[in-house]
Amino acid sequence: MAGTITLSKPVADFHVHVRDGDMMKLVVPTIKQGGVSVAYIMPNLVPPLTSVADVLAYKSRLEAVDQSITYVMTLYLSPSITPDVIHDAAKAGITGVKCYPAGVTTNSEHGVASYVPYYPTFAAMEEEDMVLNLHGECPSAGHIHLLNAEEEFLPTLKDIHARFPNLRIVLEHCTSAAAIQAVKDCGPTVAATITAHHLFLTIDNWAGNSFNYCKPVAKFPADKQALLDAATSGNPKFFFGSDSAPHPIVNKEKGKGAAAGVFTQTHAAAYVAEAFDQLGKLDRIEAFLCDFGRQFYKIREKKAEWSVVLKNEQNVVPPLLGKGASAVVPFKAGEKLNWKVEIVGL
Repeated sequence: MAGTITLSKPVADFHVHVRDGDMMKLVVPTIKQGGVSVAYIMPNLVPPLTSVADVLAYKSRLEAVDQSITYVMTLYLSPSITPDVIHDAAKAGITGVKCYPAGVTTNSEHGVASYVPYYPTFAAMEEEDMVLNLHGECPSAGHIHLLNAEEEFLPTLKDIHARFPNLRIVLEHCTSAAAIQAVKDCGPTVAATITAHHLFLTIDNWAGNSFNYCKPVAKFPADKQALLDAATSGNPKFFFGSDSAPHPIVNKEKGKGAAAGVFTQTHAAAYVAEAFDQLGKLDRIEAFLCDFGRQFYKIREKKAEWSVVLKNEQNVVPPLLGKGASAVVPFKAGEKLNWKVEIVGL
């Protein structure tokens, strides 16, 4: 084990949920706490962010909480996202468009049923060099279920890539060996994010434990190993996106209809260090956490006035963030980690 790792730049997290209102005010300060200075913000609010004005207003609310973070903003793909909107979004500095299949995850009720009507939108995104972010699952129906929904989606990924070869596409939060292979099989304009929690979880960890339940669900040990291998491979197609998803504890403790999402923001870089350390691959952690995503997204960011040191010291993940029924339970709550994040220069 290395004693300390000083990152040359803070972490860039390319899949961040911070919600809105009081939850936003609770969660946004934890972005920096986890070692992150660049946060790629998801648009699935209630209501979703389907206009340029909505996205820019949301960014202003985020900056009012912590203006030191570079917030990279996205639109929610819906019928209102026309080619004209894409051109306006590009001028406004919006980086991507997130596509949710209808009904597969949190606040996806307004999502996509068919991709064909969006081909003109994808063409405009390709022209503007914007990024298409895909939640890679098919809705459960017939032979499709939680465990194969991602693999069933992969032909759609390959079809969109074939039709729009210069469109930058990110397959979000991969959970299967099949997804990793599909991304490898595509050209250089297709990449993927891997979360911290999927480097630890399999089906046994969330079946019966709603705090480890997320979408897509964690799968089998061979799939977890494929994620670990990809994350530590040094392949620039694979980079960090936490998909940290805060939900009030009352929504995670439901006996039926528990919310899908694992909250990792407070210890984001420490969780990844733990996983890389177990494989003896700490020499590759900076590329995964800091470099590859920035390169793919061509990020222009504020200069961070602080730096991140990962220390090989035991610390215990707190049981809760916040208080009462709206408190959030972090991943591995109450457990010991062998790594901690230290923010230097504040």
